[in-house]
Amino acid sequence: MEFTFSVPCLFGVEGLCADELRRIGMADVRAENGRVLFAGSAGDIARANINLRTGERVLLIVGTTAANSYDELFEGVRAMGWERFIPFDGKFPVKGHSLDSKLHSIPDCQSIIKKAIAESLKVKYKVDWMAESGAKYQVRFSIMDNIATLSIDTTGDGLHKRGYRPVSNAAPLRETLAAAIVKLSRYRGREPVCDPFCGSGTIPIEAALAALNRAPGLNRGFSAQSWAWQNKSLWDDAIAEARAHEYRGKYDIWGGDIDRECIDIAKENAKRAGVAEHIRFECSDAASFRRDAPGGILMSNPPYGERIMQQSEAEDIYRRLGAVSKQLEKWKIYILSSHAEFERAFGMAAVKKRKLYNGMIKCDLYMYF
Repeated sequence: MEFTFSVPCLFGVEGLCADELRRIGMADVRAENGRVLFAGSAGDIARANINLRTGERVLLIVGTTAANSYDELFEGVRAMGWERFIPFDGKFPVKGHSLDSKLHSIPDCQSIIKKAIAESLKVKYKVDWMAESGAKYQVRFSIMDNIATLSIDTTGDGLHKRGYRPVSNAAPLRETLAAAIVKLSRYRGREPVCDPFCGSGTIPIEAALAALNRAPGLNRGFSAQSWAWQNKSLWDDAIAEARAHEYRGKYDIWGGDIDRECIDIAKENAKRAGVAEHIRFECSDAASFRRDAPGGILMSNPPYGERIMQQSEAEDIYRRLGAVSKQLEKWKIYILSSHAEFERAFGMAAVKKRKLYNGMIKCDLYMYF
């Protein structure tokens, strides 16, 4: 049976996520604002969850319906055939959002959708009430322009939670965004990679995972693994396939930070990710950063001045980093910042810029070649 899936992603990385899905063989891939759609089988639930680096979660779309009134929403949801996915004992909590629509009360929409699904399942299973004592089938709804899309979340905890970062520094960079920066740099494991503001090590770790072509979801579990109609063999096959595509090699990846505690955390995170042997972490001041390599890639997420320090302090860091960067001949530089005056403080206009979001913070990725 073929299904339609939606992969929500951070704004600005939709094209990268679509490329990933095409590379792992998904069909009918379509990038839209904030999400990527694709078609696939039951086995592709496992493959997408295990392999995706830049997507936030994998949602199985159950159906869509007009939602101009609560009655219309109820009838549309009830007719979607929920018994195809949710067994008689399945838990089906409901969460979601509404934008530019008549039905704007989220609690009311949750209640109506929950009731519609329950009524549908009670008829199909010939019971008076749903016990909801089994596996969890998290229902998610999105109502936009009076059209409701109903999905079941196959992922559970977001895909950015790789399992290697239980502890982070004060202003962590989401793993999926770090992976996007690595992809935009076109890093393939050949040249040196440096991050002089590595924090908890997210960019160096994602760079190492990319160099090894190691699937980011190998060290965690997913909601759909507990579903009655998801055979264990589907997940075993997807894991085996992912491991068969891994590379072996020696890589020059360096992470530095002035905070000794951050470096200790980064080292522990790299161990959990299984890439500690490929990364060298050092307590280092970015202003004194030097590399003798004839070329490489500098990727970093320095402080913005709006999360953990004042803008004037951030600008001072940018000035010093810019002075060091001018000495790096034949290097490519990628700096993520939300500071509107970054280029002025850095001392160089970027060759290219790309709008990205770090959580809810609008940023630019400044690229220098």
